[in-house]
Amino acid sequence: MGKKIYVGNLSYNVDQDQLGGLFADFGTVDSVNIITDRDTGRSKGFAFVEMSSDSEATAAIDKLNGMDLGGRAMNISEAKPQEPRSGGGPRRNGGGFGGSRRSY
Repeated sequence: MGKKIYVGNLSYNVDQDQLGGLFADFGTVDSVNIITDRDTGRSKGFAFVEMSSDSEATAAIDKLNGMDLGGRAMNISEAKPQEPRSGGGPRRNGGGFGGSRRSY
């Protein structure tokens, strides 16, 4: 299993091919996932890149962190494991009795 890398402060104009090509200079890129807004489809400015080996990932992090791509200096680090999401169900307002507010 490869190592996952977090790429932050990513220019909104960078696409998966461009980002994957950048990391391919350091080894085998297994996947590139630019995170997009669910409603608009626009990039949220960060991505995850998965590389085949720890040594390739470490080399990429060391060389690319702080590099300017598309006018922005990328923040690159080892991705932290995803935390389980808290809460449950579709209630986003903290639960309770519907969304209307009454003034008395």
